Amino acid sequence: ELWDSTMVIVMSDHGYHLGQKGWWNKVTLFETGSRVPFIFWHPLAPGMGSSTDSLVELVDIYPTLVELAGLRAPHRFSGKSLLGVLADPNVEVKDAAYSQVKRGAYSGLSVRSARWRYTEWGEDGKRGVELYDHSKDPEEHYNLARNPEYASVRERMKDLLDRGFSR
Repeated sequence: ELWDSTMVIVMSDHGYHLGQKGWWNKVTLFETGSRVPFIFWHPLAPGMGSSTDSLVELVDIYPTLVELAGLRAPHRFSGKSLLGVLADPNVEVKDAAYSQVKRGAYSGLSVRSARWRYTEWGEDGKRGVELYDHSKDPEEHYNLARNPEYASVRERMKDLLDRGFSR
């Protein structure tokens, strides 16, 4: 009867490329290299046993645990509580998830919305920019960043990236 009184959180490190896009490592900003396995079980949450498409980040674990414990936040959190998703898997708690990698002297920054992934390499994307439409291209084969048809999407995602990394 432990399931009736035990909270369980299962998470892991981010993914590993096995030759996709020519990569044989972990440090990319593609979906395969950024996504992590994540399971959160709370016996009193109504949505338990269901999966969700809500964007979540590992930084959301701490604020969720603080809220579940009925504690006051000791400081401003980087993440958001996931109690809404635990109650109803259809709830969206955030509009973006962020990733960052370091490659030698420069960094890559990426933001993922429900539909899009936008990535900049180097300062303001000087080393490259990527935009992928996950509704049509979930494996991120077609970079739309330079396609003029997607200029407004790119601008919107760049704004989201800049807000997330406080630039």
